[in-house]
Amino acid sequence: MNGASLERSGSIWRADLQRFQTAILATRDGVSASCVALPSRQSGAWRTVLDFLSERFAAISRDDWLARMAADEVIDEAGQRVTAESPFVPHTKIYYYRSVPNEPHIPFAERVLFQDDYIVVADKPHFLPVVPAGRFVQETLLVRLKKKLGIDTLSPAHRIDRDTAGLVLFTIQPATRDAYQRLFRDRLVEKRYEAIASVGADLTFPMTYRSRLQESNNFMQMREVAGEPNAETRIDVIETHGAFARYALAPITGQKHQLRAHMAALAIPIVNDRIYPTLLALHHTDDFDQPLQLLAKTLAFVDPLTGQARRFTSERELRPISLP
Repeated sequence: MNGASLERSGSIWRADLQRFQTAILATRDGVSASCVALPSRQSGAWRTVLDFLSERFAAISRDDWLARMAADEVIDEAGQRVTAESPFVPHTKIYYYRSVPNEPHIPFAERVLFQDDYIVVADKPHFLPVVPAGRFVQETLLVRLKKKLGIDTLSPAHRIDRDTAGLVLFTIQPATRDAYQRLFRDRLVEKRYEAIASVGADLTFPMTYRSRLQESNNFMQMREVAGEPNAETRIDVIETHGAFARYALAPITGQKHQLRAHMAALAIPIVNDRIYPTLLALHHTDDFDQPLQLLAKTLAFVDPLTGQARRFTSERELRPISLP
């Protein structure tokens, strides 16, 4: 085969691969394919891909995997459907589409505050997760927005807790995604939250609170430990009413649950917090009448692509502080 033929052959192969990848990465009902890499074979433990998936994801039954395969929801890295008899091939990748039976419905709507060619800014309600996880797939901000806006490449530049309401920035273009994510990594985004909590009678505001946070034995909670601080929050009082106050919180760092952990450490836990300071029994059904009183109110930054100063403010409001 001469050089020209080889080049044409390579072009055809690359085009075929691109088509396969497009098929693999296409969203279905707003959900992108998840990926799992098949490990080295261990003593012939897995004869088929089905054997591996059934063992690797114990919470998903073998019958469920069979149903997904029958619906062409499990695909190999060549874009071919995986069947019950597809052999286990070490060091290859398998793509599959997540679904959750009897997924809880979140009866609150998100709002799109801004959209251009590069970003979307959404105003998230309480209780709605940002991305699929656990028992939520369709009822997540990401999937709802993909379906509403028709943008398969949408991806969050940062996260906020499911319990927290307010602003989330999404990127549209994969090529420019890192430019926006870098803003958060380099602490170039001004983030302001509001929270309702009891009045800190013995505290002086404004204040800056610093501590070292790390995962506790309970994966749901962070805990303060001795050592160099890795979490810093600026806290001020906006207004007070009786025994409660509305606080302005500005996280300088971005540790998991930082605002909730810091407010609890100051003995002024956020109203309706079921994790801090004490982890209460978590139920599979949410009490929609008792949302966590924490709101991601403002995002401000200089757009890395246009150089334009951006400032976005949530249209949501926490409940009046006279009604905690």
